[in-house]
Amino acid sequence: MDKNKKLSIVHLHWGFPPIIGGVETHLTIILPQMVKHGHKVSLLTGAVEGVKGYYKYNDVEIFRTPLMDLNWLYKRGLKGLEEEISTTFSKFIDKTKPDVLHAHNMHYFSETHVKTLETLARKKGCPLFLTAHNAWDDLLFLELAHKVKWTHIIAVSHFIKKELMGAGIDDRKITVIHHGVDEEKFKPGISSKEILAKYPELKNRPVVFHPARIGLAKGCDISVKALHLVKKKHPNVILVLAGSKNIIDWGETQQKDIAYIVGLINHFNLKKNVLIDVYSLEDMCDLYGVSTVCVYPSSSGEPFGLTMLESLASGKPIIVTNSGGMPEIVRDGINGYVIPIRDFEVLASRIIQLIDDYKLRMRLGYTGRQIVESQYTKDRVAQDTVSIYHKFL
Repeated sequence: MDKNKKLSIVHLHWGFPPIIGGVETHLTIILPQMVKHGHKVSLLTGAVEGVKGYYKYNDVEIFRTPLMDLNWLYKRGLKGLEEEISTTFSKFIDKTKPDVLHAHNMHYFSETHVKTLETLARKKGCPLFLTAHNAWDDLLFLELAHKVKWTHIIAVSHFIKKELMGAGIDDRKITVIHHGVDEEKFKPGISSKEILAKYPELKNRPVVFHPARIGLAKGCDISVKALHLVKKKHPNVILVLAGSKNIIDWGETQQKDIAYIVGLINHFNLKKNVLIDVYSLEDMCDLYGVSTVCVYPSSSGEPFGLTMLESLASGKPIIVTNSGGMPEIVRDGINGYVIPIRDFEVLASRIIQLIDDYKLRMRLGYTGRQIVESQYTKDRVAQDTVSIYHKFL
């Protein structure tokens, strides 16, 4: 097939901003970039209260339905929705006339959704791609990853590819495409004036930024325990935690995690050393700019961790754990540090080292930015994905 042919590309995912998370951010990067290359791009996603059912986001057509809202589906249950899902998907596909169907994380949550999509793809003679952003220790994951006739699967890291191979999928059916980052938004040298006006408590203090949303899997409790030790050397240190409004919370575990982390902060008497809020994209860019060091001590098998790229693109060193796909991006002592999982003492010592050594911070941050510019740009991830479509069309 002509590789220059412009395509109608249809994506499906459970969430899109104002719902926030790694996959949602990835879609805000990759979809407009595909449009810039001349493709027609549409997304079917979950409904959000107060947001229109149809609109354009940077020339990407966004269609919303409650039938893709996982928070609502979890509470309501999936029983009896088969016909409605089939009708909604059929109408959407008839309207968008796709050359390519591309599902994100639809190898879990609902067999009804993905089987309906598989049937329609076969009926229309349309290739069906999956990007696996996660893997689960669950029979439903094994069923949907392995038994659905995906044309090809994109894994966001070699770690996720290995998990899929562990589910019995032929490695030749899987291609690894690491995420990209908007390197024009996240960049070194962003003015700190606005963010300091908004959060004056950050002024003239060592700022430790934990950019992933609050949760135990993201290692927020480890960051708090490390902060308790860092404070002994740097009493003025402040840890910035990103709040969790508007997220997909399948299983409703989020509030329990937050309650424990807040309890931990109070237990160590760290209230004056922690800032928790919900930040906009602009705030996030500015927070990286004002940060001394970034941390992401995930204690779960982190599939990728997009905030790593945001930190590196901003010229800031990041400390991550030897977890999942993160060591594929962060090289110990080159653009950040990789530490053992749940080791708050090592995390504290690395934070102190970076606070104390300006030249080291600059060197690691500069190298991180260079690596992003050469390997992890938004254009690279969009072009690599489109090249997979052409290969199978």
